[in-house]
Amino acid sequence: MKNKLVVLLGCVFTLLLLGACSKSNAANDKVTIYTNADEEPVAVMKKVLDDNGYKGKYVLQSFGTSELGGKLLAEGKNIEADLVTMSTFYLNSAQQKEKMFKEEKLPVKPLAKIPDYAAPFTVQEGTIFYNTDKMKELNLPIPKSLKDLADPQYKDVLSISDIKQSSTAWLLFQALVDTYGKDEAQTILKAIYKNTGDHLESSGSGPIKKVRLGEVALGFGLRHQAVKDKTDGLPIDFVEPSEGTYTLTESLAVIDKGKSTNPEAEKMLDLILEKGRKDLLEIYPSALYEGEKVDSRYLAKDQKVFPEELTAELLEQHQKLVD
Repeated sequence: MKNKLVVLLGCVFTLLLLGACSKSNAANDKVTIYTNADEEPVAVMKKVLDDNGYKGKYVLQSFGTSELGGKLLAEGKNIEADLVTMSTFYLNSAQQKEKMFKEEKLPVKPLAKIPDYAAPFTVQEGTIFYNTDKMKELNLPIPKSLKDLADPQYKDVLSISDIKQSSTAWLLFQALVDTYGKDEAQTILKAIYKNTGDHLESSGSGPIKKVRLGEVALGFGLRHQAVKDKTDGLPIDFVEPSEGTYTLTESLAVIDKGKSTNPEAEKMLDLILEKGRKDLLEIYPSALYEGEKVDSRYLAKDQKVFPEELTAELLEQHQKLVD
């Protein structure tokens, strides 16, 4: 009787163990996606995946750009993610250091030459935007350039993001360095930071949120957010800075984990490009692939790219301009 009881308990334990393993394996089968993207592109990704058979088959986690960049550079192929969307310059630096991304054959043809592991996802543009009501209330002139933001008349009514936490701020730095040189750019930036005061935001979306609420009169941030607010009838307008509209690309990449690479991650990457780009173009109106059409009304007039190759190391150099 005792032996039968032992056997029975053993069977029960085995069944429970198999069940637990089965659940664990099912959880591990889910694709883990890490992203630094803003709310709008994240919503597009989720919709595309959910509408095309992947609902409940992935886990998506959002990070700040600097935080996710640090994880990529520190963890390499050991990172938990299977698929990432990230600023392309961080992907380039991580690949040079770790060779951690899988070569991809994309279902669409890029307009520009790109690394074989990165699939361009969005184009980020930086610009000045302002609350029309607040500017009238404070009787402030509309700035024409990024350099104008250093004028003391904008003290405590300006918001920008922190370059040590958000890549959006780097667009401001790139424009100033490229136009005025490092020394003058550093002087301008110190004055801009002084004007910003307590309105230095950790997120690239932080400044537009404050401008919408009228907490500050103007800010520097993502151009597409200001365009959308103006289109939606909010008291928001934007300025094409005289220095130009500088850009950054963000890309998709699959982590190369050898035999442990999740094959569904590559399928998701292709799906996002094939099914998601149309909606993404409505948010970020810059064509990246052949056949894409953009309404010229929403294009920046003087779009520019920083002349040096963008890397995490160059970002660190520019961060020191405000130390």
